[in-house]
Amino acid sequence: MPPRRNAGTEPEAERPEYAGQYRLEAELGSGGMGVVHLARSTSGLRLAVKVVHAQYAQDPEFRGRFRQEIAAARRVSGAFTASVVDADPEAERPWMATLYIPGPTLAEHVKRNGALPPARLRRLMAGLAEALRDIHRVGVVHRDLKPSNVLLAEDGPKVIDFGISRPSDSELRTETGKLIGTPPFMAPEQFRRPREVGPAADVFALGSVLVHAATGRGPFHSDSPYLVAYQVVHDEADLTGVPEDLAELVARCLAKEPEDRPTPDEVMTALRSVSAAYDTQAFIPAQRDVSFLETGSATVTAGERGEGPVEDRAGSAAGAEGPAGTEGSAGAEGSAGAAGAMPGSRTERRGRAREWSRGRLWGVGGAVAAVLALVGGGVAVLAGSGADERGAGHGTASAGASARPWTVRLHAPGVTARGMAHCVAGGGRLYCTRDGVLAAAVDPEDGHTLWVRAGKTGAGAGTPVLSGGLLHVVGGGGKRLTALDPATGRTRWSRDITPYAGRLAHAGGVVLLTGADSRVTALDSATGAVKWRRALPGQTLPDFRVFGDGLAYVTRSAEGGGTSVTAVDPATGGVRARWRMDGALTVVGARGGTVWFTSTDTSSYTDGVVRYERASGAVRRVALRYPLPGAQVVVHGETVYLLASGGAVVAVETAGATGGADGGATGGAAGGPAGRQKWRLETSVSLASAPVVSGGRLYFMAADGRLVAVDAGRGVVLGQTGVRMGASRGSLPGALAVPVVAGGRVVGAAPDGVVFGVGDPAGW
Repeated sequence: MPPRRNAGTEPEAERPEYAGQYRLEAELGSGGMGVVHLARSTSGLRLAVKVVHAQYAQDPEFRGRFRQEIAAARRVSGAFTASVVDADPEAERPWMATLYIPGPTLAEHVKRNGALPPARLRRLMAGLAEALRDIHRVGVVHRDLKPSNVLLAEDGPKVIDFGISRPSDSELRTETGKLIGTPPFMAPEQFRRPREVGPAADVFALGSVLVHAATGRGPFHSDSPYLVAYQVVHDEADLTGVPEDLAELVARCLAKEPEDRPTPDEVMTALRSVSAAYDTQAFIPAQRDVSFLETGSATVTAGERGEGPVEDRAGSAAGAEGPAGTEGSAGAEGSAGAAGAMPGSRTERRGRAREWSRGRLWGVGGAVAAVLALVGGGVAVLAGSGADERGAGHGTASAGASARPWTVRLHAPGVTARGMAHCVAGGGRLYCTRDGVLAAAVDPEDGHTLWVRAGKTGAGAGTPVLSGGLLHVVGGGGKRLTALDPATGRTRWSRDITPYAGRLAHAGGVVLLTGADSRVTALDSATGAVKWRRALPGQTLPDFRVFGDGLAYVTRSAEGGGTSVTAVDPATGGVRARWRMDGALTVVGARGGTVWFTSTDTSSYTDGVVRYERASGAVRRVALRYPLPGAQVVVHGETVYLLASGGAVVAVETAGATGGADGGATGGAAGGPAGRQKWRLETSVSLASAPVVSGGRLYFMAADGRLVAVDAGRGVVLGQTGVRMGASRGSLPGALAVPVVAGGRVVGAAPDGVVFGVGDPAGW
């Protein structure tokens, strides 16, 4: 296959033929900050050459960061990295050339072949420890070690991508309010004290990488990067599946405090004593066929032969941050894409559309300084679908233009309430919870408190749910579910839910509780009585998603790849439907026999939206132009809105005739327009709540307490309220509250503990 040709009207349409003296033969990959090409030196040595995008070449600060990247990559010996052959940061289009290293990344290998066996795990850990020792001894901290930045070469693992690394004597420093890294592989101090990150953060990442290699997942895993970040800072690592002889060493690497972690030398010493059978023979992975780049023939890569998707990478330190201080700026690109992406394939699309695919620079809006928000919920379906019971009362009426604003700080007599509140609306009232307040009823017209029930402090607060005519709240640190009379706040029934460890969902007037044995117990929401108890076929610890269509959905990874979906009748526990779909999918909405999903790539970035019709099995897949990190989703009618952790908001239209069975057409056939991305908006909100749609507007809360309104049809910001950080400034807040529309007002809850109602966004 010939190299990609220069065509189109984009800024990169006219690509350079040379970088210095090196002729650029083919494009290996494209990222937010540059394009990586395959090239050859005069002697025939294969190189990966990164050329900076023209728009960043004029930015002095970016040039400074690119110089830093080159300096960091040059400092290390090259034994465990991709050696820098040549570079010119002062050229009109700055560039850097490194040795091309064939071989898959660790992320690719695990995805295609599964977890590594113990002997290979030990060799991998030893190789990475040696690499970190080599990197650290010259005063460089990598700060983004992860499976996709580890190449499995013939002579051992290579650490690549120094785009966000920092030499200890660098004059460039991480700005206050910037979180740099990839959440599942970041150390606690990268969230708490990003300006003080040292070599120990790389050791923490080493532990996370080993867990991924041993199990196929990280030690802290969730669909939401906010939840992952909270787990990294507060929770113990999940080492289930890590070989016993390595578990203790990996646990030491994952210690919360940097001083408690071993150095790379100590890791290697410990590995020598792990097992007498320790073998230093190199692990040689299967190599990729890149002959098409040399001969022009249409050779097909392993990923195109059906052996699993291949995220093509080369041995180039390809990442570089965008201009620091740019709110919501594009994240840095990962290492250079290696040869092998066929035109139009998913790999090729990801290679060309990476402006938002790595998420390594998180700007925090307003006055937030290194604050990471743990966002709960994350998915809602509104408008015409019948709201999720948890989201019931988020509303469908728009905020009134003449509504007077109000604020209230919920508290109970004799109790010190803390943190932000979480609210739901129904029956003309607003119901809220807060740490120290089990529940309170508020008049949405003026914010007047109608009744309040005291709760325990230090137990946190979740979003209340209206179900079975009662108000359901979880108190006691998640240990007890209490159903209250919405009119008076009196307890109607209560149940200990400790055995279910928070595995709870409300669906169709039923409470679904999943036990440690995977058996599901269904309670009548109105009485608390047990309706049924059973295990669902083929399900382990089912995690139910509910969207108001009368069913509860469970997904799991299917054998041989893909996703298995089960739709359960919550009233009986019976399985109403079961089907399998291609890709790694998450249910985000359901209405009238149609189910919506988001798909994720190998880096857990959302790369598309999928619409499925249960009756016909028809599928439409709409690819996003740029994958989104940490996307939270709301479905409104036929439009899916995605809000990314970097501040991007994307609207995807899914209406129109669909293709056939799964794997069918992306576009529409006769009878309707093709699914498409309608608009994309970049905001200054890096961390936000789940979004909601009401009255043609999209609302969400920022981590600094701002409520933001966006025109859902045009993708423009209509207004935003002021910052409300309060005493939480600089700390890690709990789950961000989802806005509620009630009484002609939009109601938000800020980190300073205030609940506030405002009218038309034009007056904010």
